[in-house]
Amino acid sequence: MADARTPGDASRAQRRVLAPLALAQFICSFAGSNMNVMINDISTDLDTTVQGVQVAITIFLLVMAALMIPGGKLTDRYGRKRCFLAGLAVYGIGALLSAAAPGLGVLILGNSILEGVGTALLIPPVYILTTLLFTDMTSRARAFGTIMALGGIGAAAGPLIGGLITSWLSWRAAFVFQALVIALIIVLSRHLEDPLPPDPTRPFDTVGAVLSAAGLVLVVMGILAADNNVWLMIGLLALGALTLLWFFRYVRARETAGKEPLLSTSLFRNRTSNLGLVTQNVQWLLLMGSSFTVAAYLQVVRGYDAIETGVIFTAATLGLLTSSLAAERLAKRRPQRTLITAGFVVTIAGIVVLIAMVDSFPSAWAFAPGLLLLGLGLGVMLTPSVNIVQSSFPEERQGEISGLSRSMSNLGSSLGTAVAGTILVAGLSRGAYAAAMIALAALGLVGLAAAVLLPKAPAGPGAAGSPP
Repeated sequence: MADARTPGDASRAQRRVLAPLALAQFICSFAGSNMNVMINDISTDLDTTVQGVQVAITIFLLVMAALMIPGGKLTDRYGRKRCFLAGLAVYGIGALLSAAAPGLGVLILGNSILEGVGTALLIPPVYILTTLLFTDMTSRARAFGTIMALGGIGAAAGPLIGGLITSWLSWRAAFVFQALVIALIIVLSRHLEDPLPPDPTRPFDTVGAVLSAAGLVLVVMGILAADNNVWLMIGLLALGALTLLWFFRYVRARETAGKEPLLSTSLFRNRTSNLGLVTQNVQWLLLMGSSFTVAAYLQVVRGYDAIETGVIFTAATLGLLTSSLAAERLAKRRPQRTLITAGFVVTIAGIVVLIAMVDSFPSAWAFAPGLLLLGLGLGVMLTPSVNIVQSSFPEERQGEISGLSRSMSNLGSSLGTAVAGTILVAGLSRGAYAAAMIALAALGLVGLAAAVLLPKAPAGPGAAGSPP
């Protein structure tokens, strides 16, 4: 009898473990997009501008991207569960501080800095623990599918949930909602167990962490400066590129000396993983860039309030939910490359529709078909991209690759908001909206090219999680 119950008991145990991990990805993705529908409310209440709110959103995404690699490395030294819980605590404090913010500066401290740092601490453990706890390929594919589905839904449904809360209560209540979800995740995390013991003697490359973070910050700040000062933009981009070059030279020298670097250069010798990282970066760039552009246009140009804007975004949420639920089934029948390629084609088609419909129909519902296609395309390819990267490396490299993978995704999110937001804020009009969306479509073609270059892995029960 005990043996007969073992599969069911194991399945229930895995669901208990998966719940806090998936919810953590949901709330972090939600935080990156729900402010898009609060642009008018926050700017009015805090006496700031649309550009000020855009900067707050971008800094949040940028802090996540800049600190995700160090966050992944810290899990080896202090343990995955400990970093996960510490990240949740920092995030919760940031959410409560944001809810009480008297001005933009405090909002940036709470939302952009503390929530960003908390996310960088808690997200790498989500992917490391999933890889370590779900050992067979089928269960791992299902687990990643659930996590990525909730992450995508959090990003796509963020405008709707944030709009409802803002319209019924206030934008501050949306941050209280985040704090409540964090409290729930902490309670659910009592079932989590770290399968690998922490190694307190593991060295941490502080200089590498500073150089990588500084380089990423300078690059994105350069993009943000494009609408104010072209020479400042060029200077920041050049300085960022030189800092990142310095980082890679430093890492190489540290490896040559036999010391452990923040990020091993051997991670970049895997062609399949490199292409997978590019697809991840562009996917989140398209999702967050499109979300910010459409939400800002609807509110600032069309004059829609938070709840009206959020309701329109349900089309993207429905599309993403539909394709995410079918992702596991599709992964058993189609190679990962096929799914990612198809996802990019559908997503780019959605952006084209969003551009075409804005001038053709005055109704806000004209945005629904494009948003639906956007959600469908992203839902199909989010999970395969993560599986390709995570499954390309053994267990002992999961801390490094998880931090790099999440950093690339969040860098894509921050670049999407920065690029599209900079173009849009420079001239909030139909012309600026179209220019921002065209820029996103062009970047989508880069992701499509990377997807086409991926090696073709056979379809089958383990295809979604097996090394390509």
